[in-house]
Amino acid sequence: MVASKRKPLGQLLIDKGVVKPEQLERALEEQKRSNHQKLLGEVLVEMRFCTEDQITESLAEAYGVPYARVSPRIADPKTIAILPKEFLEKHQILPLFLVEKTLTVAVSEPANVFLLEEIERVSSFKVQLVAATSRDIRATLQTYLPNDKVFVIDDIIEEVKPEEFALIETKVEDITNLEQAAGDSPVIKLVNYCIYNAVKDGASDIHIEPSESSMRIRYRIDGRLTEKLRPPNLMQAAVASRIKIMAGLDISERRLPQDGGIHVMMDKRPIDLRVSTMPGKHGEKVVIRIIDNDKASVNLERLGFNYETLKQWRKLIAMPNGIVLVTGPTGSGKSTTLYAVLQELNADDVNICTIEDPVEYNLQGVNQFQVNEKAGFTFASALRSLLRQDPDIVMVGEVRDGETAKLATQAALTGHLVLSTLHTNDAPGAITRLFNLGIEPYLVGATVTGVLAQRLVRKLCQRCKEEYEPSMNEKRQIERLAGDVEKLFRPKGCDRCRNLGYTGRIGIYELFVPDDALVDKISNGANLNEVRSAAREQGMRSLRADGLDKVKAGITTLEEVYRVTA
Repeated sequence: MVASKRKPLGQLLIDKGVVKPEQLERALEEQKRSNHQKLLGEVLVEMRFCTEDQITESLAEAYGVPYARVSPRIADPKTIAILPKEFLEKHQILPLFLVEKTLTVAVSEPANVFLLEEIERVSSFKVQLVAATSRDIRATLQTYLPNDKVFVIDDIIEEVKPEEFALIETKVEDITNLEQAAGDSPVIKLVNYCIYNAVKDGASDIHIEPSESSMRIRYRIDGRLTEKLRPPNLMQAAVASRIKIMAGLDISERRLPQDGGIHVMMDKRPIDLRVSTMPGKHGEKVVIRIIDNDKASVNLERLGFNYETLKQWRKLIAMPNGIVLVTGPTGSGKSTTLYAVLQELNADDVNICTIEDPVEYNLQGVNQFQVNEKAGFTFASALRSLLRQDPDIVMVGEVRDGETAKLATQAALTGHLVLSTLHTNDAPGAITRLFNLGIEPYLVGATVTGVLAQRLVRKLCQRCKEEYEPSMNEKRQIERLAGDVEKLFRPKGCDRCRNLGYTGRIGIYELFVPDDALVDKISNGANLNEVRSAAREQGMRSLRADGLDKVKAGITTLEEVYRVTA
């Protein structure tokens, strides 16, 4: 496109029907008031006349460059590494791919010809520009730019056989330089091997446990711990030190617990590892929590809701205000459910803010805040400040105390949708839990619009599960809550499921949505048994009933449902 014929951005947006002439006039006046310190596109987005995507797409058309939606999922860390980290951070640009000595780079301002020349000078390649939003570029850079604690496992992993671990014969007492021992090749191989295989196996945690005679390494897969390796205990101190070095912890401190984080790259995708060490009788126990961002992109349909429950749940989260709670024990999938909700509600015209401890997954377009108890940034203080940030939807990681519960109630009363979690055994139990935290019954009745209780059960391996005729006892148990049953399935075991008969997990749910009569009972301070009985009369299906439906469908087993709903 010839520069002299190029239309101004405002006129282009009007021609495309993105903004109206009067909106453009107001934006230009606002730009003048700011002494032109802001670009016109920034002003239009701030005034909510259009979105950043529409601005960038129009700029791309105006300057004759392609428009691209970029994300961490399509980025290549090796291509990003072509340009220095400082250069990328300064100019907020994203190298995408290199083909025949032409480097394609995403920029948010395609009009900046000087930047094009600078990229060509620094990279020594011919450069092809594409336009992308600064939001998408920033989110991808934050995911992939290396820091002092990033380790690209794919580049250094080697297949290590357990018998090779016996190569280290040095006694723990003789290790005077733990940092040097931690850098020893067999130690590095062992740690990389553990992390690599844990991620490949879909583990949520790695447990490294020292004992008097050996060191046990176990993975938590589908909620169950499975022993994987048993290297000699002589390696324990060096292995713990290696992990502490990677996590930026103090290797000389072995008497106190420590917490840290590691960022790794596998299959061209970022994975966060949360490290916790605890001093024990025979050495430090290390637990590594694996935070795989791919698991954050689960949508509600894949979580295991039946049709009616999902329809009710979507009505709840679509409400403009109120408190919606998810309850269950630790590890029951509450955070995954809330992240799926946030992704469904996320839109350019909605301000979603979360307060978490810790922030487990990065959600693009969502403002996430990390609690810091030591600095005084608690759930309560964060929520108090957040309500001055003009949020539409607030997600509080957990309601732990009366002050947080009170602030959440006030937020719901003042027109916000509040999402949070509680630790209760069932959905009606959340009501009395709020009473116990000091919230007046009438406020609970006025603000709590729904409670979802959930558990996770292991899914039968669909390749090897085998059909059988249920016993009379099994029939009675199922038919009491879920109707007639003629056949069931049980685990068998194959290579695909590591001979366990199970692979993956799915949720079972109990959704409590009080009607007007039940709201009156809650407002009058009804006890748990009264709330529970009224909910069942209203038609609430229990966790066990939902689980038994999945047993009949051949998704899981009776034993699994009874294990998590005992």
